[in-house]
Amino acid sequence: MSLLFTERSGASKVRKVGLFQRIFMGGINHFRQALASLGDLWRSPLATMMTIGVLGLSITLPSTLYIMVKNTEKVTAGWEDAGEISLYLKADTTATQAKQLLVAVSLMTTKIDDARLIEPEDALAEFESLSGLGDSLAYLDKNPLPYVLLVTPKIDYLQPDAAKILLQDLEQQSVVDFGKLDIEWLEKLYSIVSIAKDIVWIVAILLCVSVVLIIGNTIRLNILSQRDEIVVMKLVGATDNFIRFPFLYTGFWYGFLGGMLAWMLVAFLLWWIQTGVENLAGLYQTEFTITGLDMVALGIILAISISLGLIGSIISVQKHIKEIEPK
Repeated sequence: MSLLFTERSGASKVRKVGLFQRIFMGGINHFRQALASLGDLWRSPLATMMTIGVLGLSITLPSTLYIMVKNTEKVTAGWEDAGEISLYLKADTTATQAKQLLVAVSLMTTKIDDARLIEPEDALAEFESLSGLGDSLAYLDKNPLPYVLLVTPKIDYLQPDAAKILLQDLEQQSVVDFGKLDIEWLEKLYSIVSIAKDIVWIVAILLCVSVVLIIGNTIRLNILSQRDEIVVMKLVGATDNFIRFPFLYTGFWYGFLGGMLAWMLVAFLLWWIQTGVENLAGLYQTEFTITGLDMVALGIILAISISLGLIGSIISVQKHIKEIEPK
């Protein structure tokens, strides 16, 4: 009898599992659950493709708008440096006074990069060549065009706000009638771009919320369809965490596949738009290529879509798994 109990006591000893082995086996378990959830999606292809299609389209719209807005900002960044101030002198300004103003403005080396005086005769000749009204201009008694001083500010004064302050200072000169800031129109463009960015964020937030709701509802239906299985699993001792993981991985796969679809759709749309952009740029004798769709953009799209998938699945799982209990 003593020998029998000795063998039993030895057999009852449980070998301790190391930390590395626990981590390894836990990773294997998660990998199996991820593949199992992907298999569940594969076994219902129609419903899966419809859900992925909705998610992909929901992410495509804000992604495309965001890339277009970023490209618009890239274009306007180069135009900002072309800011130039035109000072129109009074009609009774003499040549000596105009040249004195040119010297005075040129000495403002901390603010002015270059200053150039356009005489009325040169301005009239340029207008005649560009307008094609040479015969009509011959009937004028005198040249109606004034002296014009073209001022190019330093880099620090090329911004619209700083250039406006500089314009106000230059208009204080006694022989200056009024000044014109050539980048005033750019402020309007910046306002339009700012509004477009706000619209993109609003659309993105609304569509992201809709993605979370769609995934949450899809996971809820999956949970309800497997209610009996969940009850049996809880009866044999399965924890809520063990039951949750397959559904969380389902949300992960929805987000991942939806993000991949969105990236392909964005690439197609930008390729389609590129032809029209090239034709428009050709009218202005320039070249422009839409940029922004690279591996970084793919990573951002996937990160956002996977996060939305996990958020939707977590919300649904936390609520409905607890409600299913064996009676």
